[in-house]
Amino acid sequence: MMENQTSVTEFLLLGFLLSPRTQLLLSGLFSLFYAFTLLGNGVILGLISLDSRLHTPMYFFLAHLAIVDISYASNNVPKMLANLLNKRKTISFVPCIIQTFLYMAFAHTECLILVMMSYDRYVAICHPLRYSVIMSWRVCTVLAVTSWACGSLLALVHVVLILRLPFCGPHEINHFFCEILSVLKLACADTRLNQVVIFVASVFILLGPLCLVLVSYTRILSAILRIPSGEGRRKAFSTCSSHLCVVGLFFGSAIVMYMAPKTRHPEEQQKILSLFYSLFNPMLNPLIYSLRNSEVKGALRRVRWKQRSV
Repeated sequence: MMENQTSVTEFLLLGFLLSPRTQLLLSGLFSLFYAFTLLGNGVILGLISLDSRLHTPMYFFLAHLAIVDISYASNNVPKMLANLLNKRKTISFVPCIIQTFLYMAFAHTECLILVMMSYDRYVAICHPLRYSVIMSWRVCTVLAVTSWACGSLLALVHVVLILRLPFCGPHEINHFFCEILSVLKLACADTRLNQVVIFVASVFILLGPLCLVLVSYTRILSAILRIPSGEGRRKAFSTCSSHLCVVGLFFGSAIVMYMAPKTRHPEEQQKILSLFYSLFNPMLNPLIYSLRNSEVKGALRRVRWKQRSV
């Protein structure tokens, strides 16, 4: 039986099965969203680098989050935009596997960066006198490097397990990029080990970090309510609510995608969920932090004032 099977060298990305006119409209709309993603996260990175008041651990992690969001969107969206405009929607095997690896690596890294940001807020609010000691630049650097390394290693595990599988047809991926679950459906072998590893990784990288975030914010809320100053409570709530919005958007969509029963979200709904955390989340994150964070808005005003004075 294996002798009659031919190796697949490229895949066909089906994407969104819509009329050509609708696909053209979506390509323009998604291009605009992608431009906003690059612009918004680029502004966040620029403000953090230019304004010395933002050279703190909190904005150090926010800069890493912006880098992850830019990379995450850039890995998936350009190919999706090209496929919306082209009739030939193929992708070679090696670029497909690379796209899967980068997509998983950036997703895992973002989960861990969000946990580091919640830990930073926990230390800042619950242990303010020891903040500079606990969250030293050395510690922040180690936490950031660990997040990137763990995210990449977990993604490498998934890719190695995919590469052990034979792909002999069909070659149609019912998605707009090489999403891991859609790629596994094309394997000509038992994928139960892959499915188990994905579920275990989801527990480790989604439920585990989410529980840590919730525990941190439970203690943060208790500490905020004990702050005597109304202005202090308002500032603490403003900073923490921004982070909680980002956590809710990312973890919520990812958990529904990878841990909810499959019958609840057929393939078309999976595409929408993937689109949400591939494009919409990276676009919304800088808006949430800039609109709800007084320090970011203050930094933007100072940079604009410096430009006008020059």
